Amino acid sequence: MIVVAEEVRQALADGRPVVAMESTIYSTLGLPVPANAEALARCEKAVRGAGAVPAVTAVVDGRWRVGLDASEQERVLSGTRKVAERDLAVAAAQGWDVGVTTVSASLALAHRAGIEVFATGGIGGVHRGLELDVSADLDALAHHPVVTVCAGAKSFLDLPRTLEHLETAGVPVLGWQHPWFPAFYVRSSGLPVPHQVQDAAEVARVLQSRVRADTGVLLTVPIPEADELDPARLDAALEAALQACARDGITGAAITPYVLERVGRETEGLSVPANLALAENNAGVAAQVAVALAS
Repeated sequence: MIVVAEEVRQALADGRPVVAMESTIYSTLGLPVPANAEALARCEKAVRGAGAVPAVTAVVDGRWRVGLDASEQERVLSGTRKVAERDLAVAAAQGWDVGVTTVSASLALAHRAGIEVFATGGIGGVHRGLELDVSADLDALAHHPVVTVCAGAKSFLDLPRTLEHLETAGVPVLGWQHPWFPAFYVRSSGLPVPHQVQDAAEVARVLQSRVRADTGVLLTVPIPEADELDPARLDAALEAALQACARDGITGAAITPYVLERVGRETEGLSVPANLALAENNAGVAAQVAVALAS
């Protein structure tokens, strides 16, 4: 059912650091062509540069994959079918050709493979104004003992309620050398993180000291200052995108790619280089944490 690439399998067997990476961000659902391929190359380089092995998760030919070869990566870059944790069993049973994994599915596969660190762009959360629209990412964070490294949650979500949900679920939320919960394209949402950490060794100790054996850790890393979008311009772009969502009847899992595409247009393409920068930065920090855990 699960296939772990030989490089990843050998690294895990040797106790060397590995970083799991979701595939949605590298598909056409996450970034436009050719930025998606650039994102994958930059993130893998950042992971290897910090001394860890990258392991992209996906569904290929009905098998759950942790680590991909070059031909499989090409197929994933063109992927258009999103796979959350709940979809993994169906994807395997029905032999899906290609499925790109979300945060929840990636966490499940990382845990199953024995990987303790996962890098993504931003997590899902509680959607604005919709009490029952809560991303499966939050449940996965609470049930897989993995450090998730991200640039906070997507800016268009209800961030206060997202943090409240994580608190209720018992997920430690950490700020990487930063006291504020980041909001993807901007460094601060104006909401404080419960705890601030200064280095990878400290993050590793938090995971190792967890009270609940199955609970993960959320490490939030602000986008590099030079790549941050103007908050006022972003707010205007988000408002326009959310209004378009309501007008066009966009709901559920379709909201994220729809809003990100609209924000890209509203910001005249500035959101794409920002997305690349934060993903690369997250991958590098995740590798540092994986090295600390391995040592």
